[in-house]
Amino acid sequence: MEQHLPVLQIIVPLIAAPLCLLIRQRTLVFTLALSVCWATFAMAVMLLIRVVFSDTGAPGSPVGTVIIYQLGGWVAPWGIEYRIDALSVFLLVIVSGIGAAVLSYAPLSISHEIERDQHYLFYTAYLLCLTGQLGVVITGDLFNLFVFLEISALSSYALIALGAKQSRKALTAAFQYLVMGTIGATFILIAIGLMYQMTGTLNMADMASRLNTFSGPRTVLVAFAFLTVGTSLKMALFPLHAWLPGAYTFAPSVVTSFLAATATKVSVYILLRMIFTIFKPAFAFEFLPLDVGLMVLALVGIFVASTVAIFQTNIKRMLAYSSVAQIGYMVLGISFASVTGLTAGIVHLMNHALIKGGLFMAMGCIALRVGSVDIDAMRGIGRRMPVTTFAWVLGGLGLIGVPLSAGFISKWYLLNAALEKGWWPVAALVLASSLLALVYVWRVVEVAYFQSPLEQHSEVTEAPLVMLIPTYMIIGATLYFGLWTSFSVGVARQAAEVLLGVTP
Repeated sequence: MEQHLPVLQIIVPLIAAPLCLLIRQRTLVFTLALSVCWATFAMAVMLLIRVVFSDTGAPGSPVGTVIIYQLGGWVAPWGIEYRIDALSVFLLVIVSGIGAAVLSYAPLSISHEIERDQHYLFYTAYLLCLTGQLGVVITGDLFNLFVFLEISALSSYALIALGAKQSRKALTAAFQYLVMGTIGATFILIAIGLMYQMTGTLNMADMASRLNTFSGPRTVLVAFAFLTVGTSLKMALFPLHAWLPGAYTFAPSVVTSFLAATATKVSVYILLRMIFTIFKPAFAFEFLPLDVGLMVLALVGIFVASTVAIFQTNIKRMLAYSSVAQIGYMVLGISFASVTGLTAGIVHLMNHALIKGGLFMAMGCIALRVGSVDIDAMRGIGRRMPVTTFAWVLGGLGLIGVPLSAGFISKWYLLNAALEKGWWPVAALVLASSLLALVYVWRVVEVAYFQSPLEQHSEVTEAPLVMLIPTYMIIGATLYFGLWTSFSVGVARQAAEVLLGVTP
């Protein structure tokens, strides 16, 4: 059984999804989906132990080991293989762990925000989305990566549209995401076709060995451009982020919690694979000035999105623009093209997933009791829902990057990466951007704790324990990994060394 863990990671949720569609009974469907999500997380942890903490790496490999699973026994490039290294297993743990925690929180929230007769559809789409994201991370085949990416995207559109019970704008947001997501997918598919034309293979490792990026024809450059733009659309890199605020604002709280914590992180993973596995950093950062382009877009995105977040009155929309800024931090780490910079970008994948997932889960608790996520509705909510509000404040401190929080670790390594290269202005901008996060987080804190509660909220009570426990699991993890960094930073550094081919 252990040798088949890579394929079981995909097959188990993929089979469970149509079963949810057939069963339909709410309790049974939830039990099945929750069991599958936690089983998937357990398998990811087992793979993590085998990859990261194994000293049986192949001779000549930079660090750790790589698990290669050949589907049907067909050897690549003729067959499809699943390839798991330090980076991919790190993402597997993040996506499956967040997926399991969010679904544990889901039942009461979706009862409030999704039509009762659509609950089984939610669980079906949720498992499909999880399957797609895990597939993107685990596959070693470029076309399969595209297929899994579209499985997750199509199910995401459906999940967002389920928010129509609360606001019909959810349908518009889902449609806008569909249009922009389709454009991004088309760009990616064109790039895959061009690269297959030039190399005759779809296996990423085989393609990397055959791809002549420096003396090859212009087709390679065009493919790289299409893949960069398509991936940037999918991960909502500024200024290609227009779909994200509406999607996060009008989707059900459970959906927003899951997508905000995972979807864009998986797309950042694709960017990492494209630059460091297929095309190689020498082509992207020396032959082409992609590092400068990514750095400029990242810094502009951080400041523009953070500034826009300050003026939002809807807290979910504020957090959505904050996500655009946080994606900028990840891309900034990538643009340094150094072990420290990549470590910062990769560790922020995990830290931001935990922080933003916990914040949106806390907002879901507030939405359940208050019926709104507008900032005016949160007046004095710290007195009515002290436990929930405190969870939100802890997550907000992580966004700012306060010491002892996971967000601080990310920014600390970003600063170190900038200073290693002597880029003092970049380091200063990273510090200044934290002040913008402080402003929009403080707006909520001020309203929640220093204003009188609204009269219509006199009967508001604390969120149910079944929602608070998963919320504090995620928020507690942001504090835990802010104090104990050997795991998150250690795995991220190992992944960075693998991507750069550095021998420790």
